[in-house]
Amino acid sequence: MTRVAIGVFSAAVLALPAMAAETAPPPDFTGLWARPYIGFEPPLSGPGPIANRSRIAGQSNINQFVGDYTSPILKPHAAEIVKKHGELELYGSGAPNPSNQCRPMSPPYILQRQEIQMLQQKDKITILYNEDQQVRRIRMNARHPARVTPSWYGDSVGHYEGDTLVVDTIGIKVGPYSMVDSYGTPYSEALHVVERYRLIDYDAGQAAAKQSEKENRRLLGDNPLGNGVAIDTAYKGKSLQVQFTVEDENVFTTPWSATSTYWRASGDWVERVCAENTDAYYAGLNVGVPRADKPDF
Repeated sequence: MTRVAIGVFSAAVLALPAMAAETAPPPDFTGLWARPYIGFEPPLSGPGPIANRSRIAGQSNINQFVGDYTSPILKPHAAEIVKKHGELELYGSGAPNPSNQCRPMSPPYILQRQEIQMLQQKDKITILYNEDQQVRRIRMNARHPARVTPSWYGDSVGHYEGDTLVVDTIGIKVGPYSMVDSYGTPYSEALHVVERYRLIDYDAGQAAAKQSEKENRRLLGDNPLGNGVAIDTAYKGKSLQVQFTVEDENVFTTPWSATSTYWRASGDWVERVCAENTDAYYAGLNVGVPRADKPDF
């Protein structure tokens, strides 16, 4: 009898670590985050995003987005679109994109933005972007519906894998100025984006900055867009990094990946809007502000 009791007790003790792992709290992503770059961070290896052919001191020229239309990840029709977008940039008139046309910024395009705020709850995660009321909502531990109604931010479902938040998005709407980056790279209804959010330590965050600056110019100062939110340079804690993979068999020859890293931010969350202004002051043209020609219902 004693040997049986001891055996049961030992089994219970051995089971405790597994039970603890299953109930471990998720990482805390809440709060303000900012990044001093425009553009994606290329991966250490494997297929990556389109690069900018317009360079300043070897880095991407953030005032002129001329995508490398010779990239092997592009199918021929997509390469032609990227080429035409770059020609508009080279002519100096500026090519339309979701940012300068006050349009919704669908993923992965929106992962280029400089400031975000994450609101983390048990059954959902909300990500706010500090420009034009851009909001993404992620349903936790859920499945995509059998038939997804396309929307600008798609249908996003998430779950935790240890210390990583995995977000799977499909059903991203295609419309005017739809693109996955600032180079006009198109996407189709088949676009599938998988994001993996995790916290990395301070040294890893500094290494990510060096990796990013191989391609992207750092914006001047620690207040990326000159508004109320600034990178907290005194903070030596963890950074927020999202590694994402993009698939679209109608546009790309292969899946590709990239990274966006954010640092802890401070300051006030200031509303930034452009939809009320239909004049592109930099080009003297009207912008494609969203409008409804007929009621939705």
